[in-house]
Amino acid sequence: MGLNKKNFNAVVVVEGKDDTIRLRQFFPGIETLETNGSAVSEAFLAKVKQLSQTREIIIFTDPDFNGERIRRLVTEAVPTAKQAFITRKEGEPHKTGSLGVEHASKEAIERALSDLHEQKRTSDLTSEAYQALGLAGGQCARKLREQVGIELGIGYGNSQTFYKRLQTFGISLAQLTQAVEGVKHEQHDRN
Repeated sequence: MGLNKKNFNAVVVVEGKDDTIRLRQFFPGIETLETNGSAVSEAFLAKVKQLSQTREIIIFTDPDFNGERIRRLVTEAVPTAKQAFITRKEGEPHKTGSLGVEHASKEAIERALSDLHEQKRTSDLTSEAYQALGLAGGQCARKLREQVGIELGIGYGNSQTFYKRLQTFGISLAQLTQAVEGVKHEQHDRN
């Protein structure tokens, strides 16, 4: 997957210069827009909106609270933006520092940038089915959401955020059920 200006028309929204440096280590021609932290300005959102008229936008933020907040703000401004996710484990620093894209391996970054998600809003998933699958309210719901998020490649979210994300990306009840069963089967095999 050689990402350069010729065959990669997207602009990748990242949080800061360390993320840009990391992406360019592996993909020298990649273009990024840096939010420079969680205080996303109206000017930045206007710039992303304008760019989205001619370029594909990919949001690739850290798998933490601030990263999710930035993702939400940019997605509200550019609903057609595609979403790239790494897991919390993939974003862990090797020594010190905070969780983030700048710590991800080449493999994790390539997977995230090739497994993009976009808004579809065509899911048959209901909140009742979501709860029945054990993704909300139970003692193990948080861990299950985290593992199902990895399985589906859509990141982690609290109960409400995760449900909205499933809806937004058009994950069907059948797809979700299969992912939950797969995760539970893996857990059972480990015990």
